[in-house]
Amino acid sequence: MTTDSLRIVQNAWKTFGTYDPERIAGVFTEDAEWLAPPGNATAVALAGSGHLVGRQAIVRFLAEDFRKVFVSDVAIEFHGFHPAGDTVVVEETMTATLADGGRYHNDYCFVFVLRQDRIHRVREYMDTARGHRQLGGTKPPAE
Repeated sequence: MTTDSLRIVQNAWKTFGTYDPERIAGVFTEDAEWLAPPGNATAVALAGSGHLVGRQAIVRFLAEDFRKVFVSDVAIEFHGFHPAGDTVVVEETMTATLADGGRYHNDYCFVFVLRQDRIHRVREYMDTARGHRQLGGTKPPAE
């Protein structure tokens, strides 16, 4: 399954870049979850949550909300794909132009868990302090 898992996740990244809701929906299970650090800069900028539950919430974020913050020149530089069974770890750097015209540059690590050849769970890690500095000094909510 490792080779198939790797191919599924690599194809999912290509699909995310289309911003096409129907295509994006096709790569997730109905009950998928996407977990990012609570209070991360993107969630704060969108007045949303770092924990997206269900395919529709994830699709809405990737197809619509993402582009409200990262408006153009989105580029992903992959540093590694590390498959192990139904899990694939992805290391990357994302750059983009922000809604206020500023530049964004941050490193990420994603852990994708697959079920029945679809993404079931995503755990996202990033430099949250750097994200807040770049997104206009947004502040995380107090814990």
